[in-house]
Amino acid sequence: MQINKIISILITFILFAGFATFEILRKFDLPVLEIISPTEIRIKNEIICIPDIEIFTSNLNKDQSELENKYNIDHETAIKLGFLTDNFADDFLSNKRIKVKLTGEVNQNCVFADVYVNKQSYREQLIKSGFELKGDFSEQLKKARKLKLVILNHKSNKYHKLNCKYGLLSHDNVILQEQHLPDNAKPCKFCHVEKMNLNKNKSDNTFPQVISGRSVKIYLTDMTTKLKPDNKCSSLACKCVLNQINNSKTSIDIALYGWDNTPEIFNALLKAKTRGVKIRIVYDTSQNSHYPDTDILVSIADVSSTDNAKILMHNKFMIFDNKSVITGSMNFSKTGFSGFNSNCIVHINSTEVAQMFLEEFEQMINGKFHLNKGKIKHKTVILDNTKITPLFSPQDRIITSQIIPLIYSAKSYIYIPAFIITHDGFSKALTDAKIRGVDVKIIVDASNTISSRSKVTFLRQAGIPVKIENYAGKLHSKSIIIDDKYIITGSMNFSNSGENKNDENSIIIESYRFAKYYREFFEYLWNKIPDKYLKQFVRAESKESIGSCNDGIDNNFDGKIDTYDNGCK
Repeated sequence: MQINKIISILITFILFAGFATFEILRKFDLPVLEIISPTEIRIKNEIICIPDIEIFTSNLNKDQSELENKYNIDHETAIKLGFLTDNFADDFLSNKRIKVKLTGEVNQNCVFADVYVNKQSYREQLIKSGFELKGDFSEQLKKARKLKLVILNHKSNKYHKLNCKYGLLSHDNVILQEQHLPDNAKPCKFCHVEKMNLNKNKSDNTFPQVISGRSVKIYLTDMTTKLKPDNKCSSLACKCVLNQINNSKTSIDIALYGWDNTPEIFNALLKAKTRGVKIRIVYDTSQNSHYPDTDILVSIADVSSTDNAKILMHNKFMIFDNKSVITGSMNFSKTGFSGFNSNCIVHINSTEVAQMFLEEFEQMINGKFHLNKGKIKHKTVILDNTKITPLFSPQDRIITSQIIPLIYSAKSYIYIPAFIITHDGFSKALTDAKIRGVDVKIIVDASNTISSRSKVTFLRQAGIPVKIENYAGKLHSKSIIIDDKYIITGSMNFSNSGENKNDENSIIIESYRFAKYYREFFEYLWNKIPDKYLKQFVRAESKESIGSCNDGIDNNFDGKIDTYDNGCK
């Protein structure tokens, strides 16, 4: 009798919990957490299944043989059709809030329902799209058959044909168009025999990493060609730093956000110290957990200083012998030095420029940070027909006083490779430029696109093409290229904190030669990122983010790495 009573109570509790869940699903706008397939959507703790829809997906874990046989479609074509269908589902649902209309049917795997985005029925849109197999899908089938798709195995960096058994067996994979393969991806020797032979004579499709003048050099590291960081000094930018350390005679002043040990750089600094070079270091402690080796570097400094505040000391520059400066967006870390992240680094040989950076550095080494610093009297220095204007945050209010006026003066184009954009005035100026006919294009890093402060959705709604990068390395540049005339670059993100709180530096470079070079690099990156990411978002650690599931990095800062992250499972 007692057992029956307990069972009755349990059943009542389960029914009540189920009813409560249904009520939550029915009444509230809920975020889409994952699109498993075009008919399976994860929200909260439930999977919603769209009923009475027959559709293909490119999810290789789904057995679609029954549908393939029913509609007499071969497996490769089914995957291609599913690829287009998945893109449609992503466009409609990705990062949206939805309302759920339950149909009443539930099984152990999912709750059957239709979902609504802005009062539009997703089920109805699927049927109208031409992907529903019970309708007329002939037009979508024609498009699908023209696609050149491959399976890329993140771990081995090999790509396979859609019917290759080795591609189908690989767990760490993603399907993408052949034109969007990383340059260093290798063809599977079993299914791409012809391509193996062609690749022997194929030149490396990469972009030059450096453009040089007598007094100014710009280095652009390329996240699309290095899919895993290391602690080797392998990029040209790092070799430039190494060369300057090795040739320094009296002083090296370093302002850095954080440090990962790169043995060649660390050992070069030790040798410099041994030969009598004075090393001073200003560093940030607010985010020290990201850079556990910072204390090791600071321990070799003759003098050091830190802000010890919640506000960032976000500079990344070095001054050598009070005569030359290396500055830019590159953190002095393995993701920076190895070329894993995409950065802009500038080397300037000029006593005048070095003096302005030195004045800023002296304030910080003596304990004055953020709003406690005095304003450096900035001026434009002309070096080999190139105008250089150093600027420092927060005193110079760089975005409001310098960048926005340049945006309003633009006549032809404004191209922006950026880690993050959150600044209101900056975003408004870009939309105004778009309205008056300026070609505005933006590439933003995947890790900073869906926060409440991100301006990506605002800019897209204003008609500005914004692509989200889909590589493991960060698009860490904080740059603007305008009219083959100006480059604005440095450590400062386009944010309120970057302009008004943090210690940052930026430089305005006025030069046709350098601006044209950076513009061509931007176009190179733009063409490598699939056009679908003009509408969709990319999870920074996921199979869509090339290399991110096998790089040993916590790409989205959630404490989980590679296969431990939900996006890579």
